[in-house]
Amino acid sequence: MTDKRCTKPGPEQVAAEPRAPGALRVAVVGASGYIGTNLVPKLVARGHQVRATARNREVLEGRRWPGVEIAVADVLAPETLGDALEGIDVAYYLVHSLDTRGDFSALEQQGADNFAGAAANAGVRRIVYLGGLIPENAESQHLVSRRITGEHLRKGRVPVTEIRAGIIVGPGSYAFEVIRDLVNNLPVMVTPRWVKVKSPPIALENLLEYLVRVAELDEAAGQIYDAAGPEMLSYQELMLQYGECVGKRPFIIPVPVLTPTLSSYWLRAVTSVPTSIARALIAGLKLDIKADDSALRSLVPQHLLTYREAVDAVFDAERHDAVAARWTEGVLMFRDYNSNYAYYAKKAGGTALAKAAPEAVWAQVAAIGGDHRYYYANFLWTVREFFDWAIGGQGLNRGRRHPTELRVGDTIDSWRVIGVDPPRRLTLGFGMKAPGAGVLEFDIKPEDPQQTRITITAYWHPAGVWGLMYWYAFSPSHAMVFNGMARAIAERAQAAPVHDVPEADASSLTASENKPLSESSK
Repeated sequence: MTDKRCTKPGPEQVAAEPRAPGALRVAVVGASGYIGTNLVPKLVARGHQVRATARNREVLEGRRWPGVEIAVADVLAPETLGDALEGIDVAYYLVHSLDTRGDFSALEQQGADNFAGAAANAGVRRIVYLGGLIPENAESQHLVSRRITGEHLRKGRVPVTEIRAGIIVGPGSYAFEVIRDLVNNLPVMVTPRWVKVKSPPIALENLLEYLVRVAELDEAAGQIYDAAGPEMLSYQELMLQYGECVGKRPFIIPVPVLTPTLSSYWLRAVTSVPTSIARALIAGLKLDIKADDSALRSLVPQHLLTYREAVDAVFDAERHDAVAARWTEGVLMFRDYNSNYAYYAKKAGGTALAKAAPEAVWAQVAAIGGDHRYYYANFLWTVREFFDWAIGGQGLNRGRRHPTELRVGDTIDSWRVIGVDPPRRLTLGFGMKAPGAGVLEFDIKPEDPQQTRITITAYWHPAGVWGLMYWYAFSPSHAMVFNGMARAIAERAQAAPVHDVPEADASSLTASENKPLSESSK
């Protein structure tokens, strides 16, 4: 959570279908986050009418949830909450920060107070809050703040149901992705002592079932429940069991000298999880985390997946990922359809402002590659293409189907077009040989009637330690290349106004071909 204020309009209206008997009007506050993104479809499937809220409307629109209202709301801007909660029966509060910089705890308390007051004023009947399991004598700001947030929500007039969960086993869960990256990247690990700390990991599917069902049960109002899986396992056991699932046998050597701060930087170097996230996770791993989930299991009976079963569920969920027309964190098609590639991407990019219309900027973006090359640092692009050709890749296969028109599936030199949305976005899949999968995305946004911003972002999902080394080897040049390319596109757009915008093939604006994005590691 950051101290940003948002004063955008309220819910975007969609055609409301008649509610089924027992269906609830539900708001998911923090719907763009990990749990919210997975919870919204479950609530819809259950027959509830759902309003998804977050600070960024574009992120929610990108989810493409049919029949779901979208509202822009910020718990730190109380004036945005009234419309977002109007007519709501149950509001899920899923706002929490894993970035422990600054006075984040005070901001979270303020957000909880604002939300509790707005929910009462709007006539919300229940708040469902996802907190965290907390060990006795916990010192972690991250964990303590989750407990205090629940306390502040309960100070309001609306009854609160709080579910406390620990490690969540699901695609995109930070704790799970740390385990996946470590096992995939390091055959031998020198680890801190926290790998011996035990907790009861819970499968994402089990947690979502709890969250959906407690909102429907009146007896859950005002209660606090622990949510846990059927096993108590250490991080070391989690890594070893995951290794068995993917055919790897990591050798783990715990040592006492790695402090939480050093450990967070170590994780940053060998995984794709951001340093601030790693620091928050590690800070809570000094003590065993226990749970008494008997009350919740009695209230909502279900089969609780073991850790191995939960890992199998992760792989199954990733195999059934929807095809996406733009880069989205963790989607398997952007990871070369390989679950061993890092879920979270390394990122680099550049941006520039053009005194031109979006159509003029799009004309330059749509003409990239082929004879036009890349507008900046073409020598570096040529060197990279030559090395790819030298190891048997397609680096020197330059050219494109048409000099200005694009459609999904087109090749642009060694890139493949996987998303076309003129004049807003072009998404390209990396096609050279490399240990990982990459995407290059061009995003075009008008900032006012006279100016348009072009943003170029490279996403890299490393394949093991070699994929990380590959990224770090090229990272010193990224800022120069992508900022230079963005400036060059802006300057060309300003100098050559567009009269006719190149069109995409209207029948293929999404990446519908299930092809790998690169020839990586093949």
